[in-house]
Amino acid sequence: MGKGDDTREAILEQATGLASQVGLHGLTIGSLAAQSRLSKSGLFAHFRSKEGLQLEILRMAGARMVDTVVKPALATPRGEPRVRALFERWLAWEQSPSLPGGCPFMAASFELDDRPGPVRDFVVQNLRDWMDTLAGAARIAVQEGHFRVDLDCEQFAHDCQGIGLAFVHASRLMRDPKARARAASAFDALVRAARAPSFMGALPPALTAAAGGRRR
Repeated sequence: MGKGDDTREAILEQATGLASQVGLHGLTIGSLAAQSRLSKSGLFAHFRSKEGLQLEILRMAGARMVDTVVKPALATPRGEPRVRALFERWLAWEQSPSLPGGCPFMAASFELDDRPGPVRDFVVQNLRDWMDTLAGAARIAVQEGHFRVDLDCEQFAHDCQGIGLAFVHASRLMRDPKARARAASAFDALVRAARAPSFMGALPPALTAAAGGRRR
């Protein structure tokens, strides 16, 4: 990686953190130039336009999410443990210190819902990929005998996403100190409802501990 690539990477690091706080449209070339101590013309040389900068921010955030959430979760055992790892790692990602305003895709999904264009299209595709990942993990849990055979895996992914959105509202907007615990409780209830009857009495020790006290 050359000096120009290093500079570009450093700019995107700053831009991603700033965008998580002020939004993609709230991020201006001027504010980023001031923070990165570069000229506006220097920034334009790297990204050509504000839209180009927004897309690069989202590409970086998407790659980081894959490295931080998806890849480590896919390395866990197949079935319910993998489903749990995806959800729990996403909660940790949303609260990452490197993202002071939370997951950029969550913020962008509200900011861009009625703003057609390449940036919105990128956000939509990323969220579809995430939902597909959740649904795919649920289907594997069905194959492993952890989840019931009649489970609607797309609905399961949809409900996981709903819990995630509620968590963002509770933690970011409402400042609810119980936001994380409530999200975990809602997710546990969703997983319990998805479990195969034959699996209920054969949970691994770690999962038994995670579900303990909530199955009464």
